[in-house]
Amino acid sequence: MAVTTRQQLIEYCLRDLGEPVVEINIDDSQIEDRVDEALEYWRQYHFDGIERVYLKQKVTATEITTTTDVAGFELGEIVTGQTSGAKALVAREIQSDIRSFRESSGTTLLVRDVDGDFQANEYIVGESSGTQTQLVSITKGTYDNKYFDLPDLVYGVNRVIPFAAASTSKNLFDLQYQLRLNDLYDLTSVSLIYYKQVMSHIALLDLELNGHPMYRFNRMQGRLFLDINWGADIAMGEFIVIECYRALDPVEWGKVWNEPWLKKYTSALIKRQWATNIKKFTGISLPGGVTLDGNALFDEANNEISQLEDELINKSAPLEFFLG
Repeated sequence: MAVTTRQQLIEYCLRDLGEPVVEINIDDSQIEDRVDEALEYWRQYHFDGIERVYLKQKVTATEITTTTDVAGFELGEIVTGQTSGAKALVAREIQSDIRSFRESSGTTLLVRDVDGDFQANEYIVGESSGTQTQLVSITKGTYDNKYFDLPDLVYGVNRVIPFAAASTSKNLFDLQYQLRLNDLYDLTSVSLIYYKQVMSHIALLDLELNGHPMYRFNRMQGRLFLDINWGADIAMGEFIVIECYRALDPVEWGKVWNEPWLKKYTSALIKRQWATNIKKFTGISLPGGVTLDGNALFDEANNEISQLEDELINKSAPLEFFLG
């Protein structure tokens, strides 16, 4: 029977160790810990444990929630907290179609370049318009945080794709636009060798003159920091694309629980925990002449774990390099 759930994996491992013929002296919480430990190790070192995906992250403005309508505030004016003295610039976000904007509306005021810490229930005033309202709460966007929160299952980041790399330029003075317009109008009569050479040259120029976005990522933090000029290189409302490695979620992909190595490794970890629990009873005779030997069982489990880890690390397909 195929194992498709966490509970089925636990039942499989216990049967593998002899249950119900043999009583396995281990607590349910210990079993859960060993399953988590096995799953984490499998994700980190097994080539099927993670997948390469592309995630998009939006550059968002900071949102100030107020008690009254914010229509009186002007775009680009500075708002100041009357108690905290904190300042911010009224802003807007580009919509996905790049032809419209998301403006401040209702009781939500969009701002950027926050300087200082606004306080709840203080009054904020627009420098130019003189509009005043009471602040309820403030939620900093990625533009002011200067980082993106990535999901917990993201284990590493390969690269941040340049912001305009996936879009087709509509600028008449763009080199790629002119190349396609004048020199690549007919693929049957124009050599692709010339096109490839020119595109490689353009890519080299772009790399030398503009470079690629620099980034920092640590899985323990779960934050992707971009070392860019946030005011010039990117606009609020735009998306960045992240090429990263994400661990498979066994809740979504039930076949994970049926992976042969994972089942063997989980069973070995549970055996070692069982041996640890009964080691202090070594040498005690049970009814029927049976004698407990927790040390021998512990050594046997350790040997199995070492063999399985060696098999995974030294005999399976290597992973690509990534930062995380």
